[in-house]
Amino acid sequence: MSPIFDESAPIGWLELQRKRTRNWLRNTIGVDKPIAFTIMARGWASFAGLVTVALIARFLSPAEQGYYYTFGSLVALQLVFELGFSFVILQMASHERALLTISSADEISGEKIAHARLASVLQKTVRWYSSAAVLLAIFLVLAGSHFFAAHNQTGTPVHWRIAWYTTAIAAAITFQIDPVLSFMEGCGYVTNVARVRFVQAAIGSVLAWSALASHHGLFAPGMVIAGNAGVAIFWLSRHRRLLLGLLRHDPAEHRVHWFREVWHFQWRIAISWLCGYFIFQLFNPVLFAYRGAIVAGQMGMSLGLANALQSVAVSWLNTKAAPFGAMVARKEYARMDQIFFPALKQSVAVFMAGALFICLAACYLNIRHLRFAGRLLSPACLAGLLLAGAVNVIVFGEALYLRAHKQEKFLLVSVLGAVLVSTSTFFLGKYLGAAGIVAGNLAIALLMGLPLGTYIFVKYRRLWHAS
Repeated sequence: MSPIFDESAPIGWLELQRKRTRNWLRNTIGVDKPIAFTIMARGWASFAGLVTVALIARFLSPAEQGYYYTFGSLVALQLVFELGFSFVILQMASHERALLTISSADEISGEKIAHARLASVLQKTVRWYSSAAVLLAIFLVLAGSHFFAAHNQTGTPVHWRIAWYTTAIAAAITFQIDPVLSFMEGCGYVTNVARVRFVQAAIGSVLAWSALASHHGLFAPGMVIAGNAGVAIFWLSRHRRLLLGLLRHDPAEHRVHWFREVWHFQWRIAISWLCGYFIFQLFNPVLFAYRGAIVAGQMGMSLGLANALQSVAVSWLNTKAAPFGAMVARKEYARMDQIFFPALKQSVAVFMAGALFICLAACYLNIRHLRFAGRLLSPACLAGLLLAGAVNVIVFGEALYLRAHKQEKFLLVSVLGAVLVSTSTFFLGKYLGAAGIVAGNLAIALLMGLPLGTYIFVKYRRLWHAS
């Protein structure tokens, strides 16, 4: 006797709805698996950032908050040692990977020359970062100790030394591991690396909250970085067959000649990355030195919100870096454009929606005169930071598109931005404080960064794709 109810019908209907939802997310919103995991990681980071902000306000004094965010700005000095090498590694790996197949068992097959060159890229990566990590640890410990000792704050003393040493050493360890993740991403493990980033964000947040709740809040930055390193090491160990095989593979005459093949791209990326510090990381140290730890803390927390939103918004673009490199290698320019322009629009739309929410929330805090409002910049300054962030999303997308061609054409934008922003930050920060820094940064972004960046993007896209 046949059953009265067909139990397969609801299951089929649910599966159909899932497929429709997946297609809608992929085709309309532009969310595929790598983006989904990246959004989860950065969405979690944004949510966790709000929790962290609340815990900082609860467990740290205003002066300690200034030290907390200045720790992050000084750790970013690793850009001096990194020099954009990880992005170059990703692009190099993606171009060679386009001619190879990597099985689920981490076995490589395909063109022998590409295999040898891929091995050469990883070997050079490990050699460079192993040496640079040691130098970075020494540099961060000494530079940070000098900076905080030279700008000692009045009032209740802040015990920062051991916390800073912990953060600096953890940063050096992560510095050595992150480029290997970039290499794996270039090898096609985009979804896997995005998943790793999500787990890193979750574990790092929990460790930071534990440090804050246990009244060891200045150890929180170091705990986040250490958590990131632990998760990455665990995941990379699962792919040791692939990595060790490439490290042991002899490239022979097919090794990558870095100075002949890559240096023309590398040195431009290096200067651009170095300029990024002066554009994005100088605000807190300048305010710490001239206006004190409390104002630096307000800037740090406001920048943290803006950066968290920006990191979520560029997920639609960041996950395309490795695929774009492969498309350029195969000259699939039309397909590249079909993916890039919708992704750029989606990134900007996400950022603007989030910026509106943050501005409204800041206004509410100030209207109600809530105590937490004093930990942020004024709503006007916060709006200025966010508007400059929207410009940065656009310029970031344009630069990522061109860099997929293993060319760095945004060097002029980076150098001009670094000179103008650093000069503006020093002088306006000293005499006008946070409001002067925000106004100068926004004016430079609107009057120089966006027009010049868009001109370069349009020019070279037409030139390269026409040929």
